Amino acid sequence: MRIGLIAPPWIPVPPVGYGGTEAMIHALATSLAAAGHSVVLAAAADSTCPVERIGGFAPAERAAMGRTSSELPHVIRAYAGLVDVDIIHDHTLAGPLYRHRPPGIPVVSTIHSDMTPELCRVYEAFSRDVSLVAISQHQANSAPDVKIRRVIHHGIDPATVPPGDGAGGYACFLGRMAPCKGIAEAIEVARRAGMQLKIAAKMSQPAEVDYFRSVIAPLLGPEEEFVGELDAAGKFALLGNAVALLNPVQWDEPFGMVMIEALAAGTPVVATPRGSAPEIIEHGVTGFLAAATDELASCLQRASGLDRYDCRSAVETRFSAEAMTRKYMELFEDVL
Repeated sequence: MRIGLIAPPWIPVPPVGYGGTEAMIHALATSLAAAGHSVVLAAAADSTCPVERIGGFAPAERAAMGRTSSELPHVIRAYAGLVDVDIIHDHTLAGPLYRHRPPGIPVVSTIHSDMTPELCRVYEAFSRDVSLVAISQHQANSAPDVKIRRVIHHGIDPATVPPGDGAGGYACFLGRMAPCKGIAEAIEVARRAGMQLKIAAKMSQPAEVDYFRSVIAPLLGPEEEFVGELDAAGKFALLGNAVALLNPVQWDEPFGMVMIEALAAGTPVVATPRGSAPEIIEHGVTGFLAAATDELASCLQRASGLDRYDCRSAVETRFSAEAMTRKYMELFEDVL
C-alpha cells in the first residue's frame, strides 16, 4: 500500500527535542516502511525521517506553532504532493477541511488534541467524509457526538530506547513548561517524598518562559534541578537513570507520549489518574495513580520496588510501534 502521511509544520519529524506528535508520526512512518509499505511524508523541510519525503516545505518554525497562517500553506502543499497514494493519514487540524483534497483518495485523521467544545464541532464536521482516530478511550468518551472510527494508542520502537536501572536515585519530570503539566505539583510531591527531582521541559513560547520565571524558578531549591530541553539521547538517559517519572498532570491529557517513553526505559510512572493515564499505567505494576499530593509522595517512595522489566514489557506488548502500525493498517484496509 502507498500511504501518505501529513505532519504538522512546526516541528521536524522526528523531533530534535520536544514533540510527541512528531515522535509518533516518525515511529509510524518507519514501522510502515519496515513492513513493506510505500510511505510518503509531508513534513517540515528539516525533517530527517528515512522515508520518501515531499519537497517544497519551509523548515520547522516552532515559534509559529498553532498559527493558521503557517498551517494552511503547509496543508495545501501536502495534498498537492499526495495525488498518487492509496490513502492519506493527516495529523493536522486544518487538512481534513481543505476543499481541494485529491478526489477519490480516502483520508484518515488522528486527533492529537483535547476535545474542547469548539474542537468537537470541528471534528463533527470532519467525520462526514474523514475517518477519525482517537488516541485514547478517554479522549473518545469525552466527545460522544463525534464519530470515532477507531481508538489507537500511540506506540514507539522499544529497540530505540536503552533500558535503564534507575541508579541515579532521583525522580524526573519531562514535558512542557505549562501549568497543566503539573511541574509545580511535581516539585511539591518530590519534596514530600524526600527525593531529588530533575526537570526537563520545553520552554520556547513566551507563555512558557513567563511561567518558568514567575512560578517555577522561585520554587526551585537545592533538591530540584532544571536541565532544560533535552534531545532524544539526553531524554532517555534522564528517564533510564530515574527511579520514576513524576507526571502529576492537571488536565485530561489525550495520551501522554512521555509515559510510554519512560516505561520503555524501564522506569515506572507516578501520575494523577486523569485523561489517558489509567489506560497506560497499570497501578501497582508499571507505576502508581493517585490524586492527592501526600498519596503521590507515598507512591513515589514505593516506585523503586516495582519491577522495571514489567514496565518495559508493557511497551513491547501494548505500546510498540509494531502494535500501533498493525492497528492502523487494519483501519486503512477497512477504509479502502
